[in-house]
Amino acid sequence: MEEKQYLVDALNREESWRVFRIMAEFVDAIEELSEVSHAVSIFGSARVLPGDKYYREAEALAGLLAENGFSVITGGGPGLMEAANKGAAEGGGKSVGMNIRLPFEQTPNPYANISIDYKYFFIRKVMFVKYAMAYVILPGGFGTMDELFEALTLIQTRRIRSFPVVLMGSDFWGGLITWMKDTMLSSGKISPEDLDLFAVIDDPVDIVKHIRKYVIL
Repeated sequence: MEEKQYLVDALNREESWRVFRIMAEFVDAIEELSEVSHAVSIFGSARVLPGDKYYREAEALAGLLAENGFSVITGGGPGLMEAANKGAAEGGGKSVGMNIRLPFEQTPNPYANISIDYKYFFIRKVMFVKYAMAYVILPGGFGTMDELFEALTLIQTRRIRSFPVVLMGSDFWGGLITWMKDTMLSSGKISPEDLDLFAVIDDPVDIVKHIRKYVIL
């Protein structure tokens, strides 16, 4: 019984210390991002290689955003995150990479001039929302979908102020949007106005124009 109680007490102490580690990660992130303003968070697959059309478009978009006075925030990894960080850095802007420690895929790219390393996914997600004035979602996998629907849910439920959410790549997103209309909307799971929470825009110039309609620099 004494050994069992000792193990229980040890686990409780570990949980208590985890709270302080979480607080420390929040504090570090807020301090690192305190000078980042007018930021656009760009999300997309880590599996896209240089030369892919979406890599080129992400790089071009981030460069345009930087030239128009925006900072760019990404997940800090390879693929489309690398492309966006590269475009922002070469465009002379703040290029923020918020890297998450994973056993695969997530190696920090070299183009972030502000780099933050996270252990906890949920802290990283809070920082994406807290410092972004817009989201641009390029083709990606589960993580990209997670960020998209997290933002739409928070805006839909008015837990955060509404901001532009842009889906870039109509050929990739078309099937999902059709399903949302034909299945989610038609069965009453979402409202018609929920489909207005995002826009589908392919051209980087048009995306910047769309964001600037809602964001005053």
